[in-house]
Amino acid sequence: MILLRALAALLLALPSLAMAQERVVNVYNWTDYIDPYAIERFQQETGIRVRYDVFDSLETLEGKLSAGRSGYDVIVPTSEPTFSRLVRAGALRRLDRAALPNLANQDAALLRQVESSDPGNAHGAIYLWGTIGMGIRPDRIRALAPDAPLDSWDLILRPENARRLARCGIAIMDSGIDVIPSVLRWLGRDPNSADAGDLRAAEQALLAIRPHVRAIVASSAIMDALANGEYCAVITYSGDVVQAQGRARESGRGVGRDSEGLTYVQPREGAQLWFDMLAIPADAPNPENAQAFVNFMLRPEVIAGVTNQVRYPNAVPSSRPSVRPEVAGDPNVFPTAEMVARTFTASAPGAAAERARSRTWSRFKAGR
Repeated sequence: MILLRALAALLLALPSLAMAQERVVNVYNWTDYIDPYAIERFQQETGIRVRYDVFDSLETLEGKLSAGRSGYDVIVPTSEPTFSRLVRAGALRRLDRAALPNLANQDAALLRQVESSDPGNAHGAIYLWGTIGMGIRPDRIRALAPDAPLDSWDLILRPENARRLARCGIAIMDSGIDVIPSVLRWLGRDPNSADAGDLRAAEQALLAIRPHVRAIVASSAIMDALANGEYCAVITYSGDVVQAQGRARESGRGVGRDSEGLTYVQPREGAQLWFDMLAIPADAPNPENAQAFVNFMLRPEVIAGVTNQVRYPNAVPSSRPSVRPEVAGDPNVFPTAEMVARTFTASAPGAAAERARSRTWSRFKAGR
C-alpha cells in the first residue's frame, strides 16, 4: 500500500517536474519581423521553446518594459531613443561575449553607428536596420498633383500638396518618436532639438497637414493598406514599403520602382537611419537561453533568412551570399553608400523635451 501511494504521488508530480525542466526563451519583437523557419530551427537545434510576442510601436515596447518584470528574455528596441534609454537606466543585461561568438560576424562600421547609444556595444547586437521615409504610388500622385516632387518630404508635409493627395489617401505611422525628428529635419532644424521654438514649429507643420491625413496608425497596418491600394503616400519604415510591394505583387496590383508602381522614397532632405537591437532585459528570467537565441540569430545563414523574409538589411556582411539576389540588389533594402551619406540619426531627447514631443503628437492625432 505504501509503495502504491508513493507511485501515485510520483505520477501526479511528473507534469510539474516536466514543466519545471522545460527550457524556454521569451521573445518580444516587432510585428512581421522574423523568419518563422528561424524559430523552428532554433527550437529543433537547442530544445529551447520560443514564446514569441509582438509589438507595433516603440511606445508599446517602452510601456511594457517601464514597469519592470516584463517576463521577456529577448527584446528588439530601436537604438534611439528606446535602446539608449534602457541602457542608461540599467534596464539591460551586459552581453557575455564568451557566450556570443557570433557577435564577431557584425559589420564594424555599423556597430560604430550605434556606439553613441551603447558605449562599447556592451548591451546589444544589431538585428536589422533601415530608414524612415515615404511609400508612394507615383501614378496616382501625378494624376492629382502633377507638379508635386516625388523625392522630397514636401510631397506630404507641404499643406498644398497634402490637400491634393487627400483624395488618394495619406497615412502616417503612429509614432511621434520616429516622425517628429524627420519633420524637424525637413524644417531645417536639428532633429534632436529640445528648443521650444523648434518643437512648436514641428507641431504647427503637423497640424497644418492634419485635415488631409486619412490615418495615423501602426506601421504594420499601413503596410497592409498600402499593399491594397488604400493610400498613395505614407510616412513609415523602409522595409514596410518593400514588404508591401511583395504583397501587392502577390495580389496582382502594380508594383516596382517605375512610374506605375508602389515604391519607397528616401527623401532628398535626409532620412532617419535606425537600428533595431537584440537586447536582454536585466531581469530576464532565462538569460542563458536568451544569449543562445541572440547568438543563433547572428549566424550568417539565419539572419539572411530573416532579411529574405522581411526585406530589411542586416549587419552581418557574410550573410550576403545567402540573401536572394533581388533582395541584395535592391537599394531600398541595402541602401547605397550615397544614400546612407544622406541619412541622419536621432538621439533620445531629455525628459522635458520628450514630454513636449508627446504632447505635440497627441495634439496632432487629435487635430488640435
